[in-house]
Amino acid sequence: MKRFASIWLMDWPITAWRAAHPSPPDPQSPALRAPFALTLRTTHGLILHALNPAARALGLTLHQSHADACAIAPALASAPAEPEAETQAMRRLAGWLERYSPFVSLDPRPDGLEGLFIDLTGGQHLFGGEAAMAKAMRDSLARQNVPARIGVADTPGAAWALARHGGAAVTIAPEGQVRAALAPLPVAALRIEAHAIQLLHRFGLRRIGDLDGLPRAALARRFQDAEGLSVVQRLDQALGQLSEPLVPITAPMVHRVQQVFAEPMTSLEAVAIEAAALVERLAHTLEHDGMGARRLRLTGFRVDGRTTTLEVRLAAASRRAGHLLRLFRDKGFEHLDLGFGIDALALSAPVAEPLAERQTSTFSDTDADTEAARDALVDRLCARLGEEAVLAPQLSESWLPEVAETLAPGAPPTEAAPHPGMGPRPILLFDPPEPMEAVAELPDGAPARFIWRRAARRVARASGPERLSPEWWKPPGARSLRRTRDYYRVEDDQGGRYWVFREGLYDGQDTDPPPSWWMHGLFA
Repeated sequence: MKRFASIWLMDWPITAWRAAHPSPPDPQSPALRAPFALTLRTTHGLILHALNPAARALGLTLHQSHADACAIAPALASAPAEPEAETQAMRRLAGWLERYSPFVSLDPRPDGLEGLFIDLTGGQHLFGGEAAMAKAMRDSLARQNVPARIGVADTPGAAWALARHGGAAVTIAPEGQVRAALAPLPVAALRIEAHAIQLLHRFGLRRIGDLDGLPRAALARRFQDAEGLSVVQRLDQALGQLSEPLVPITAPMVHRVQQVFAEPMTSLEAVAIEAAALVERLAHTLEHDGMGARRLRLTGFRVDGRTTTLEVRLAAASRRAGHLLRLFRDKGFEHLDLGFGIDALALSAPVAEPLAERQTSTFSDTDADTEAARDALVDRLCARLGEEAVLAPQLSESWLPEVAETLAPGAPPTEAAPHPGMGPRPILLFDPPEPMEAVAELPDGAPARFIWRRAARRVARASGPERLSPEWWKPPGARSLRRTRDYYRVEDDQGGRYWVFREGLYDGQDTDPPPSWWMHGLFA
């Protein structure tokens, strides 16, 4: 059965602001004890964006004007809110919480962020069970001065309700008992708008259990929130009768291994040893699934709530543990910032692809061995020098010879079968093409004689033409080829083989400027 945790981060804007603006540990700090608020400038002036408990105790409310708030509480201290920084801090925290589960989703609300959802399914035993796992999460957040409450249930909606209305720091609904756990909670726990709550109260419906047995059609018509979801839909989501999709902050890794430590690790040498063990485990997982990694990410979860990563890319899919570990060593574990220590280490393969077994015995294929050695060399060079420093030719989507191939970082050369209408290409290509003079027996025919680099040559054999036309589907200014080209492969009476083309046609439409001849390459 699916199990979800909802982490309610009370006063998150205040918490994020305090982390971004640290001050000496003063008990009288405005952000800690005295009434404090974050303000947001709108078309109606300054309004209260977030409040600490001391400010709420004075009767101040969210979205109240700052002027009215100061009249009620003259001692109110305030600072400008930083919504973008709040969101970034929430995402960093979500990334750190991936030490408990690879599936962490933001829990949005109309006016900001107030918590997270975590899919706990299948991972509870790694932390000693759900109760121990939830307590460990809350204790870790408390050490970072992040106040939080946690609810655990079969559905995200039920977990959300328990986190905010369960009455305890950690509230857990036993498996299959969501209805009983929700029954005594107020209807506000269904994530409905204030006007719907007031209307339910007017009808004497104050608890979720009061909604059982009522005509569902009438409830659906009468009570809806701002998102168009009725009370019935919210109730069904909480009870698991209606699905509620969640979007993880990062795509869950299919191939991922992790190790949690009893004490924070501060030594890079120890990290290298643990990374070697993780590489072995991940290689075994990839082999079991018939996959190979194209990208690897080593993530350290620091005790201060941040993460540090080391990433390597591979030119070709691989699952050889020795090769993968060598790439990390070449890249350098010193790039990891351990801070005050890491208490968990995870290795994942964000990009993987099917990889067939390759024979490496005495009777192995020489071409395959050469390709594997080349890919391994590219991987090591990229790890040592950086991906931008290692370039390899790549095919591009253009039939213009000058731009049909580009240099791309950190990838092996690509090979593609020639187009059925494409002739052979020269071993040496001039970029740009060099001008020449030519005389042809027919205006649209192959050259009979030509002068290139002040040397006259007589053509003994010629084949062609191979015509390349402008890209008609592109706007005129975006076309890489402006005029039609007719390519010929010619051989002179001395045995030299050339690749030449005429730019322009003698058809009365493409004669301004007149057609011209160019030398584009040499054949072996």
